[in-house]
Amino acid sequence: MNPLISATSVIIAGLAIGLASIGLGVGQGTVVDQAIEGIVRQPEAEGKIQCTLFLSLAFMEALTIYGLVVALTLLFANPFV
Repeated sequence: MNPLISATSVIIAGLAIGLASIGLGVGQGTVVDQAIEGIVRQPEAEGKIQCTLFLSLAFMEALTIYGLVVALTLLFANPFV
């Protein structure tokens, strides 16, 4: 295995999971902030807001898992070798 490809794959895998995690943290923080603000403004819509909140948080987690899959693919099943 070429050491340059191996080192690049490790760096890219770290960047993939790192950027996915950072993006998830920022996105979830923004969504939760807006959901809390919406509940404070309209307490009677709390159920609908919470349902939408949990659904969107689940989709965000799925995107981060895709970043993990890319990182693990680069580390263990490297397509560039």
